[in-house]
Amino acid sequence: MDRASYQWKREYAHRTAVERVNSRLDVSFGLELHTIRGLKKMQLRCGLALIVMLAMALGRIRQRQPERMRRLVGS
Repeated sequence: MDRASYQWKREYAHRTAVERVNSRLDVSFGLELHTIRGLKKMQLRCGLALIVMLAMALGRIRQRQPERMRRLVGS
């Protein structure tokens, strides 16, 4: 796949978005330095963190503040 193609740019944009979510999970939700033991417990914590992120985004959209839906802090 040519790096100058539209398909490459679209795929790279998806990858960048996923990396942002992974970074937020690591840094903001404390999953980088954790003491969790067991795959099921870790999956539960990751799932809950993703649900919180989606709920906060939905709340901002319902408050008619879509420009702030990616922020974790602030009222």
